[in-house]
Amino acid sequence: MRPRDENKICELHRKTVEMIVKDGLDGFGVNKLAKAAGVSPATIYIYYKDREDLIVQTAIRVTDTMLKESLADFDPDNMSFEEGLRQQWKNRSSHFLNNPLDVQFMEKMRYSHLYDKVADKVYNTFKEVMGRFYHNAVKRGELLQLPTEVYWSLAFAPLYQLIKFHSQAKSFGPQKYHFTEESMEQTLQLVLKALKP
Repeated sequence: MRPRDENKICELHRKTVEMIVKDGLDGFGVNKLAKAAGVSPATIYIYYKDREDLIVQTAIRVTDTMLKESLADFDPDNMSFEEGLRQQWKNRSSHFLNNPLDVQFMEKMRYSHLYDKVADKVYNTFKEVMGRFYHNAVKRGELLQLPTEVYWSLAFAPLYQLIKFHSQAKSFGPQKYHFTEESMEQTLQLVLKALKP
């Protein structure tokens, strides 16, 4: 059996992300990937059992990186709610702004039949950590107790909308919006005000 070539695997994942962002899942094929990556289709099948396995493994890799970066310097047990949410916003905005193709790729994956296969493998630790953060903040009286969907919408959707305005380079007016620490902090303060008891 041929040893794994991590550089080749990274390149296959990178090209998979690029191609799916550009052409969608329906436009993605192993032969097209092989040509773009400069390898034979047989080489791809050394590492992946089929097209679906390749896409799922790529999504797991992308998601795993995103989750690790979002939890960097984040302490769900000892940070105050404000401190923890600010760290989450910093981590997430940094990842999203530095990895726009990965974010677009995961948006396409989110609405595909393959997404559950990715979520089942990578989100358990993240859910547990973020759940602890939420429950600790509620216990300390720093956060309203809310249904998960309401909390998540208030706590994170405003950040994602700012990033979306930035990545699309447009807003409601004639000027282009650029994500800044100042606009993030202004938005975060309003979110914290809405979520505090």
